[in-house]
Amino acid sequence: MTVSAGAVGGRAIVFGDDVNTDVIIPGRYLVSIDPAELAEHAFEPLGPEVQARLRESAVVVAGRNFGCGSAREQASTCLIGAGIGAVVARSFSRVFFRNAINTGLVAVECPDAVDAIEDGGEVLVDYTAGTVTVGSGTFAFAPYPPGLQVILEAGGLIPYLMSQAEAGRRG
Repeated sequence: MTVSAGAVGGRAIVFGDDVNTDVIIPGRYLVSIDPAELAEHAFEPLGPEVQARLRESAVVVAGRNFGCGSAREQASTCLIGAGIGAVVARSFSRVFFRNAINTGLVAVECPDAVDAIEDGGEVLVDYTAGTVTVGSGTFAFAPYPPGLQVILEAGGLIPYLMSQAEAGRRG
C-alpha cells in the first residue's frame, strides 16, 4: 500500500466498543513517557497474542467510544511507539481524540469504514482528503482543518510549537 504526505496506512487490528485507556495502557506504566517503553505494555490486559498483532499493524480500528476512561496522554503515545499511525473508530472519547492530535497520532471517525475493515486487512487513511480506503471501497469523513494538519505533519503539538518558536527566533 502506498502512503503519501497526509496519509497513513497498512495492516489493521480491529477492536470493539468502549476500549478504555486502562486497556490501551495500564495505569501502573504511567511512570514513563517514552513511546517505545510504553508500547511494550500496550493492550497488555488482552494478552501477548493481541500485543504481537498490534506490533504487526499500522492502523487500529474500533467501535464506539475508543479511548474512554482516564485522560492519559500515554494512551496515544504507546500506540505511536507500537508503530500505529492511525486510529479509525465509530467515535472517540473527546480527550483521547485531542491527545491523539497533540501527540501526532491520526484519529478519524468513519463508521462506514469501520464496518468494511476486516482484522488484518489493509487500510489507507488520507486525513487531508478526508478518506479511508479499504480494498476497492473509499469512505468519506470530514477532513482535518489545516490547523490540525500542520500539527500532525510536525509530529504533534510540542514539535509544532517548537518549530514555530524557532521560526520566530530566525525571523
